[in-house]
Amino acid sequence: MTNALLNRRTLLAITGAVVATGAAGHLVPARAQGLAPTPSMRGGSNNYRPGAPIVERIGGGGFWMTGTVRRAGDGAPLAGQRIQIWAHTTEGYERDPQSHGATLTDANGAFRLEMPQIVPAFGQPHGHLAYDDDDFETVFLRPVMPSSKDTRLSAHFVLQPV
Repeated sequence: MTNALLNRRTLLAITGAVVATGAAGHLVPARAQGLAPTPSMRGGSNNYRPGAPIVERIGGGGFWMTGTVRRAGDGAPLAGQRIQIWAHTTEGYERDPQSHGATLTDANGAFRLEMPQIVPAFGQPHGHLAYDDDDFETVFLRPVMPSSKDTRLSAHFVLQPV
């Protein structure tokens, strides 16, 4: 009987402590807040070319454009998503067809594409990226590089299903 009494007392004490400290809320399963979709950036669609071909590399390379693609809400990585990339580079202007190419995301939702060095256009070194398929809302990004000497630039997409 002594063991039963101590167990009841211990249980009551622990329950009282949990209720008093507000820790009882931790017994409820956590709910994900959700990952918000990426909004299109102003100027991101400049010189966009629908249907740019999927390529191994744009031009001679030397610069890496990388990033990830995830689904809004649960943040799941999205494999096989087409990302178009273009920029003003040492080998061509943003409007030139040879300055455009597309790549697909891998199983982890990551992409990378080698291209010529990005150089400043309108005073800023920047790239352009687009998701433009039918399963999710179209998103255009225009990330600016901190320095024109950088040899890589990353951009991340969180896509909203249509």
